[in-house]
Amino acid sequence: MSKNRQYQYCTKDGQFSEKFAPYSLLILFQRLNHFTIMQFEWKGVFPAITTQFTADDQLDLQMFEKNLYAQLEAGIHGVILGGTLGESSTLTREEKEILIRFTKEKVAGRIPVILNIAEGATKAAVNEAQWAEQLGVDGLMLLPPMRYKADDRETVQFFSTVARSVSLPILIYNNPVDYRIMVTPDMFAQLTDCANIQAVKDSTRDVSNVTRMINRFGNRYRILCGVDPIAMESLLMGASGWVGGLVNAFPRETVLLYHLVQSRQIDKALQVHRWFLPLLELDLSPKLVQYIKLAASITGIGAEYVRPPRLPLVGEERQQILSLIQKAMTAEPAWMRDLQVLQETAAALHS
Repeated sequence: MSKNRQYQYCTKDGQFSEKFAPYSLLILFQRLNHFTIMQFEWKGVFPAITTQFTADDQLDLQMFEKNLYAQLEAGIHGVILGGTLGESSTLTREEKEILIRFTKEKVAGRIPVILNIAEGATKAAVNEAQWAEQLGVDGLMLLPPMRYKADDRETVQFFSTVARSVSLPILIYNNPVDYRIMVTPDMFAQLTDCANIQAVKDSTRDVSNVTRMINRFGNRYRILCGVDPIAMESLLMGASGWVGGLVNAFPRETVLLYHLVQSRQIDKALQVHRWFLPLLELDLSPKLVQYIKLAASITGIGAEYVRPPRLPLVGEERQQILSLIQKAMTAEPAWMRDLQVLQETAAALHS
């Protein structure tokens, strides 16, 4: 099986094409640090993008760029830096700054660049948020306090204090499964006065929570699904977007599924979803970073290297995941990764 799908942005020798040349003036402008915050909707596919490393544990910006351009070619609507898949807890502030500046330069204003904030202390979260705003990120994804199981009052105070410290739009990350804090509708009701808290990444793994939030708040909060295997169901229930994991390896298929659901081409969407589901379920594993990076290495737009304490997959475990990925790729109908089909579904969505 070919390890490298040929994406249009990249030539066979790995050099990037000049298809993005029209953005050179924007890139030059951004290099002077005159960033502006864009206005955007929390709508569409937002990859929680992986951080790429070299074999000697340095940032691999060339591979990161290759993956990012694959996402852009597929038509993603925003990108999130420093999430779980970005291995944020292992990054230094200097590395985060490099990634922010590099990503802002490469996307050249086409999509919003979002930074994840995951801190244990309110003061630290405020400092991180203000620092990110100064660097020119377009929005924040904000987790509840880390390492301490804050109660409802403490969690609401944490969110509101951070939100009021910046002007950036904020996506609240609601993931009680992994972080032990459930942000309930009653808590969101207390946050409605924070105008820049605009959306929620719902990783409750409860599809009915999408309906619950919409029934309570209407369009006050945009809902983005944060759990790959139930993205289709969440979109059908009214979610406006999808914070994706497997999109790091399969960007075209992810955006295609979003287009098909939103344009109500349900039969085709089900074909994609049923093929995709075994891969999407890799997003539920504690080793999702290793699994998704392995998948991206097979599709040719990423590398397997992870940063300790994570270790690369080895032995039978690696072989099992590799076999699952290869089986899915062998079974994939060609139309699901066809760029023309993807462009046609995008046109249908906006017609």
